[in-house]
Amino acid sequence: MNNILYFSATYYKRMSHQISTKAEIHPDAIIGKNVVIESFAKIDRNVAIGDGTWVASNAIIYEGAKIGTNCKIFPGAVISAIPQDLKFKGEASFVEIGDNTVIRESATINRGTAAKSITKIGNNSLLMAYSHVAHDCIIGDFCILANGVQVAGEVEIDDWSIIGGMSTIHQFCRIGKHTMISGMSGVLSDVPPFVKAAGIPVVYQGINYVGLKRREFSKEEIDNIHNLYRVIYQEKYNTSQAVEYIENSLEDSPQKTEILTFIKSSKRGIIKRFNQKSLDKYNNHAEEDY
Repeated sequence: MNNILYFSATYYKRMSHQISTKAEIHPDAIIGKNVVIESFAKIDRNVAIGDGTWVASNAIIYEGAKIGTNCKIFPGAVISAIPQDLKFKGEASFVEIGDNTVIRESATINRGTAAKSITKIGNNSLLMAYSHVAHDCIIGDFCILANGVQVAGEVEIDDWSIIGGMSTIHQFCRIGKHTMISGMSGVLSDVPPFVKAAGIPVVYQGINYVGLKRREFSKEEIDNIHNLYRVIYQEKYNTSQAVEYIENSLEDSPQKTEILTFIKSSKRGIIKRFNQKSLDKYNNHAEEDY
């Protein structure tokens, strides 16, 4: 979004036929070049929209939103509404959406709270219809949230993650890079990088082999990731023992660094491999959060 030439909305409406006279646009909104805003869309004050972005009929962009270039915002989407958080006291907060990102019908993205002040969506991401991103979330680049995905507050989803339709993600959870979460899943703990996960609650289902291959990871890199997770999920180690073994016994690699850094920084703990004991533990953990 750097080096974009902006015009005031009032000036741009005079100079271009791409903004409908039936759209409601605050005169202080900042509109880039070649922006299309259709009938009955609403653009509030303190909003910036980058070059080439399309805003469909009946989309609403409230104050505090900064939207990148060449985005597509479909009918009924609501961006930067105040958070659904009782702790919110009207403090200044924001939503930032990167370039080339698509927000489909009736998706909602809430602005931040005093916790972080901002909700961020990265570049080249896709939020499908009826998905919801709550306050203070950080969604990376090239992420896909399928239809009806519900993301609670202060969740972090790293680059190239795919979240299957109708899945829910508990507040404060983290999802690592290149992950695949199956549809209709419930995420209660952190999901480390490069894995597949499914279930309620989600459990480890293996590495995201297809996704990694599509993104041109080499066979050596994929085998390395598999060996790292074999130690974590298939050997008779707890998580801290597995981390210690990997640190001391396995060859260094970017994938090793990515996985160990994620696990060490986890506050909620990482997902487990399925067994009845872990399922009971997760259910008790979820009840304690409320």
